[in-house]
Amino acid sequence: MFEHYFQCPYCWETISMLLDPSVTKQTYVEDCEVCCNPIQVSPQFEEAELVGFEALNIEQ
Repeated sequence: MFEHYFQCPYCWETISMLLDPSVTKQTYVEDCEVCCNPIQVSPQFEEAELVGFEALNIEQ
């Protein structure tokens, strides 16, 4: 697993998530550990290295 730190698109707090580098491109929804809002997370890996990361708010 790969720990990645980023800013929540809702509350702007720095949070971390564990990412699985065995799947090269993925998109899923996970709640912010601070404000509990849903974040669409899209990490991209190449040869077990994180090469792209996007964390977007989900308009509700």
